[in-house]
Amino acid sequence: MNISVFGLGYVGAVTAACLAQKGHFIIGVDLHTSKVAAFNDGLSPIVEPELDQLLKTATASGHITATMNAAEAVAQSEASIICVGTPSLPTGSLDLSYVLHVSGQIAEALKKSAKKHAILFRSTMLPGSTRKICTDVFADLVKSGQVTIYYCPEFLREGTAVRDFQSPSLSVIGTEDGTSAPSADIADLLGGKPELLRWEGAEMIKYSCNYFHALKVGFANEIGRLCKHLEEDGTRVMEVLCADTRLNISRYYMKPGNPFGGSCLPKDVSALKSFARHKNLSLPLLENTAATNAAHQDLFVSLIESKAKRRIGFLGLAFKAETDDLRGSPMVSAAETLLGRGYELRIYDPHINLSRLIGANEQQIQARMPHLAQLLKLEVLDVLHSSDVIVVSQKCVALEVLKESARPDQIVIDVNGWRELDTLAWQYEGICW
Repeated sequence: MNISVFGLGYVGAVTAACLAQKGHFIIGVDLHTSKVAAFNDGLSPIVEPELDQLLKTATASGHITATMNAAEAVAQSEASIICVGTPSLPTGSLDLSYVLHVSGQIAEALKKSAKKHAILFRSTMLPGSTRKICTDVFADLVKSGQVTIYYCPEFLREGTAVRDFQSPSLSVIGTEDGTSAPSADIADLLGGKPELLRWEGAEMIKYSCNYFHALKVGFANEIGRLCKHLEEDGTRVMEVLCADTRLNISRYYMKPGNPFGGSCLPKDVSALKSFARHKNLSLPLLENTAATNAAHQDLFVSLIESKAKRRIGFLGLAFKAETDDLRGSPMVSAAETLLGRGYELRIYDPHINLSRLIGANEQQIQARMPHLAQLLKLEVLDVLHSSDVIVVSQKCVALEVLKESARPDQIVIDVNGWRELDTLAWQYEGICW
């Protein structure tokens, strides 16, 4: 099948590469010339395990091309997958302008032909969005039977996105009535055994998942803070809680430590909170999810400042290991705060190459930490030898290297539970243990 993928960011890049691997012919579409050029050269615009090789192979075999011409892509494809961003507005609600722009381009292109076309929305959108776009943009095309519209949320985790796409833990397809099953070729695109819901149900599944993940992070961190106050090990308490797999089910997010961040959880928590207020619904627990995360972030910064040292080193800056995504990173937020308060910072993250940062990732770091280039160090020893407090959020350095450099007068703050750090010469403390 020939498929156009609109938006070559994180979700679009992984979707395009994995579908090409399955034998589909992919035409990527994006407004950024750098992303289009990268795709045509077989290069990934983001850091993600396995993605570089997939794109290189797909480009070499002719299964992936990219363009900035939306009409050209639609004309050459049987289906379009929309993966463009849906950022937060200043009010906290969702900005659908990119989705609407792309939808308009696709509709205009299809009106000039009589061929049938499937449209799959993957962008995260609030309940009711797909139906409104269908009514406002695609009504005549849907009524004539030329266009069929699906909402298919993505459940990709940065750092394991390729594997998540290839072997999804959950697959959902939303249709207008929730009963008309999609054709086999559409159902097979995203893998797994798709659950069928109405558009609104499929949209809500995405927010339900992300809110639950955010709640789990906040819950584990609140328990961790209380445990530390009681001089108890918050990680051990959570390990015992998670031993009950019958009732507690999943342990993936139940790890006291890092505040939640990234490009999904913060904006989705904000968007659904705004949505509930608009509907005059009182949801106290959900409304305070962001507040407890902010409180945990404040505690994290206060813990660093309580050491009364001015030279601070960070091992890991991206919001998650094995990625270069700085959007919503708690480490970026902490570094930004400390820098503003006059601390001397040094940062090491081997996955961050400022010359490769593009799109929203680049825009955020330019707005928040324009001097980042001066803080990033190419060699980890530059950070280890010149820092009195070292904040470790990722296992981005071999333990042997740390062992050779650790000093008794240094303090290490462990954010994500790398317990071997406690065996080294420095003073060790965990954020919740």
